[in-house]
Amino acid sequence: MNGLELARAYYEAYGAPMLREDFPDLLPVIAAGLCGSGSECFGYDDEVSRDHDFEPGFCLFLPDEETVDRRRAFQLERAYDALPKEFAGFSRSRMNPVGGRRHGVIRRADFFRDKCGAPDGGLDLRDWLTVPESLLAEAVNGEVFYDGDGAFTRIRANLSDMPEDARRKKIAGELVLMKQAGIYNYPRILAHGEAGAAQLAVHAFAEAAVHLIFLLNRRPAPYYKWKFRALRALSFGAELADAVEFLLLSDNEPGTAGTKEAVIADIGALIVGEVKRQGLSTAEGDDPEVHGYAVNDGIADAGVRNLHILAAV
Repeated sequence: MNGLELARAYYEAYGAPMLREDFPDLLPVIAAGLCGSGSECFGYDDEVSRDHDFEPGFCLFLPDEETVDRRRAFQLERAYDALPKEFAGFSRSRMNPVGGRRHGVIRRADFFRDKCGAPDGGLDLRDWLTVPESLLAEAVNGEVFYDGDGAFTRIRANLSDMPEDARRKKIAGELVLMKQAGIYNYPRILAHGEAGAAQLAVHAFAEAAVHLIFLLNRRPAPYYKWKFRALRALSFGAELADAVEFLLLSDNEPGTAGTKEAVIADIGALIVGEVKRQGLSTAEGDDPEVHGYAVNDGIADAGVRNLHILAAV
């Protein structure tokens, strides 16, 4: 049983009955589920990740104090804290005040403010260029078990749909970085005999390529320690995970460097192919930088289009 399954089972066994019996007035406005920080919210938890913050529990998301006052929120917190401490062989830890941990009663506005800076999830176009995608991934991951008025789910849906101009700006910048770091600079740095700097160039190329794959799948890239796990589950680009991993783990000795240059070129060509397939660029050839500027030219908002090509990366 992984963390999401444990949370749903615990909610259905104890959480849902508690809400129906003791808090029926909150059912129209409350949301329940498991999402946010932690590998279990992505479905990535295992024996290693259970060394901290892993327990039977779920989140109860409340609207603002005008709708549910502090007294009622405190009563709900006390009721949640009184739920059984043992479930399915796992133990719960002592709760902190409202919203103080990953489980329990959390104000909806506080959750989204923490993840994207906006209590209602409302981001303008410039915000989309700067909010860390790893936090956006935490805002929309996991599962919602119940949502009385659908407000929590609607905000998550909005945060899952990056505006096209923002997506284009990020794609444009990463294409340029991919060309500069991997295709252009990597062999030049090796020619200078700087193996360490060459590996930094490989790392920059890999970061750009992986981010591009997520952008082309219209998915926010999670925190770095989960990127490869998530990458291998994507529709486009999953087949590139092993190639990117090879670049990061292999040395830069002469016998390996030529292979790495070929792998870099192949990854670049496949990503450019997907950029063209999605109609983001009609430029000729496989040069990522050329296509980066073509993608940028297609941005509708003049202010964002005229920002530096690397403004969103």
